[in-house]
Amino acid sequence: MSPAERVDAPAFAPCAVVPIYNHKDTIAATVRSLRGHGLDVVVVDDGSNQATREVLDELDRQTPGMRLIRLPGNQGKGRALSAGLLAARESGFTHALQIDADGQHDVADVPRFLAAARAAPEAMICGRPVYDDSVPRARLYGRYLTHAFVWLETLSFQIQDSMCGFRLYPLGETCAEIARAPFPSRMDFDTEAAVRLFWRGVPVHNLPTRVIYPENGLSHFRMWRDNVRITAMHTRLVLGMLPRAPRLIWRAAHRKAA
Repeated sequence: MSPAERVDAPAFAPCAVVPIYNHKDTIAATVRSLRGHGLDVVVVDDGSNQATREVLDELDRQTPGMRLIRLPGNQGKGRALSAGLLAARESGFTHALQIDADGQHDVADVPRFLAAARAAPEAMICGRPVYDDSVPRARLYGRYLTHAFVWLETLSFQIQDSMCGFRLYPLGETCAEIARAPFPSRMDFDTEAAVRLFWRGVPVHNLPTRVIYPENGLSHFRMWRDNVRITAMHTRLVLGMLPRAPRLIWRAAHRKAA
């Protein structure tokens, strides 16, 4: 029996999970900011280069409350996050805050995410991005197509943005879903995880949060490769929605009646 399954396990014991691939210049500030909010931090090194590995080793030595996990080679953001979420659950945490390593997300909003999860510990707290002028227009407009697919896949408008990597998961249901069928390994992770947890019956709460695209920031999004993956994911999810449609419609009607 894991610590999280004990009778005396806490109802709300959050940590942060940070996947990293070569973001050596921003990871220290991200981890220290999270520790400043009282969170233990699981950093998952997804096969980073030597320079980043050295930064992570030093950060690990200097930072109480940080756990460093290394994957054998680059396996993708989704695989890194799944490894971090499972490790957090095994360590006795009940919730995990997913946040990027590149400084894109506003760590000042961490207390808002924690407060929302503490008030509704069964829910998934999804960031709804509020962008400034740094956002690439092609990326911004492309999100609307995914929004429309997600609303179709869930027969609901509850997930306002499925692509934001600033999110807080209830680990019990999330790790149970990973055990049922692994989440995608790369950039299609965020959307598929949100949709499948919604299908599972996990409530969704949305929080607006500022998101920036740092000047000279390092992005691992690959336009053609990742768009092919996202297209395949939506095909898979639409097909998965069809047998679930009666139950999703019933849930929507029940919510309205309540």
